[in-house]
Amino acid sequence: MIGRRGLAGLTSVAAALLLWFVLTTLTGLVLPGRFPAPAEFWQSLVQIATRGYAGAPLLAHAVQSLKLVLLGFAVAVATGVPLGLWMGWSRRAEAAINPVFLLIRPIPPLAWIPLAILWLGLGDAAKIMVIWFAAFVPSVINAFAGVRAIDRPMIEAARMLGTPRWRLVREVIAPAASPMIFTGLRLSLQASWTTLVAAELVGALLGIGFVLNVAQQDIYPGMILVGMVTVGLLGWATTWLLAMAEQRALAWNMAARD
Repeated sequence: MIGRRGLAGLTSVAAALLLWFVLTTLTGLVLPGRFPAPAEFWQSLVQIATRGYAGAPLLAHAVQSLKLVLLGFAVAVATGVPLGLWMGWSRRAEAAINPVFLLIRPIPPLAWIPLAILWLGLGDAAKIMVIWFAAFVPSVINAFAGVRAIDRPMIEAARMLGTPRWRLVREVIAPAASPMIFTGLRLSLQASWTTLVAAELVGALLGIGFVLNVAQQDIYPGMILVGMVTVGLLGWATTWLLAMAEQRALAWNMAARD
């Protein structure tokens, strides 16, 4: 059965769709050249799903974009989380690495596009690098904050019991910091999707960002909206999967709250 939150969500979506229909189709207050009507959106969706657009069908574009996001996100998690844990655990590591991190942290991910193309060309590797940087920063910051938020007596108690360093990190530090780590992962995933479209605007031959670029050049509002909705749905789906993984990984934390 649908709960109150689900019912409220469905109601808001239905209201938004109704408002869209009224403003575009029923009253014509929003002109088709500015924003597509529902019928135009549907026609564009059928076109790209069946006959294709920008050189490929929607499924191929979506798979390409999803691949880039997951690869960039995975590399960011594999590098950012351990680095954040290390900096949070070791004052020496923080003193050595943090000045460099603070220097590159304010640089927008899109500013790395020229260097990424110069180093890696116009292929997928350059796009993955840009997505990696966008997702890397939140994962480092939250892993670092998670370690620093741990109660020191808990760590000292584990040390007094003679717990080896690597076991201490694996069984005490990482689990205690995991709520903050997953917060960083959610931010990293969001940053990956917001950066993807811009990364695919340059030198791409496939992907949702490429669809948006071609549709903009063709002055095709219906296809632009199809691309935007596709990114939104893919982002929602991956965020939901991450939330499911978080619930399973942090079941002990939720049980403790109850």
